[in-house]
Amino acid sequence: MNPASIQSSQLLPALFRGVEDDQRLAVLHLGPARQDTLDFFSQRRCRLHIVDVFAELPLPAEEDTEHGLSAHLRDLLQLSGDTVFDVCLFWDLFNYLDARALRALLEALEPCLGKTTVAHGFSVHNPRSPDQGLVYGINDTDAISMRRRGRSIPGYRPHSQNRLLELLYCFRMERTVLLADQRLEMLLRARTGSEQRAPTGHTGRDDLIAAQIRKAST
Repeated sequence: MNPASIQSSQLLPALFRGVEDDQRLAVLHLGPARQDTLDFFSQRRCRLHIVDVFAELPLPAEEDTEHGLSAHLRDLLQLSGDTVFDVCLFWDLFNYLDARALRALLEALEPCLGKTTVAHGFSVHNPRSPDQGLVYGINDTDAISMRRRGRSIPGYRPHSQNRLLELLYCFRMERTVLLADQRLEMLLRARTGSEQRAPTGHTGRDDLIAAQIRKAST
């Protein structure tokens, strides 16, 4: 059996801060559901929407246009029009999606984001970092479990911090923590109202983006 290692998390508690014991949460989990994660959420009033996007990678060649990718991901996610997620768990999915696929994912997800939606994920400090090959779970409110994947995931192409911040147009980076193995743990919050901005290509605003990242990391 593939043993799990446990990593303490400074950011995971923020997903559940202020949540009352009797509050019903809507959680989007984009990855394989580990038993410890299911056990964790079984202790809460929760509606857990699980889609293992990793199992669908690489995306089919016939979906290799932005319009096609959006339609493919909407079909894959099967999101209800009246759903608003409180928590989104992306894990390290962003490392396996190119810019078009990431924008298509967010376009499909955006109608289900609200003013209180928070999200968690992992990126890398340096895009040349090797693939860690990890599957994540929630061990406790402040602890994440990690296991080695049984197989490699195709399409590993992590974005630079600047580029990722730009691509995540419907989220703002609230805080990041640099981990010892050069992974970057991220806490995201949905942009709403006047904060919203349209998805764009790279604009060259590197200085502004870098300043936002430095601020988010403090």
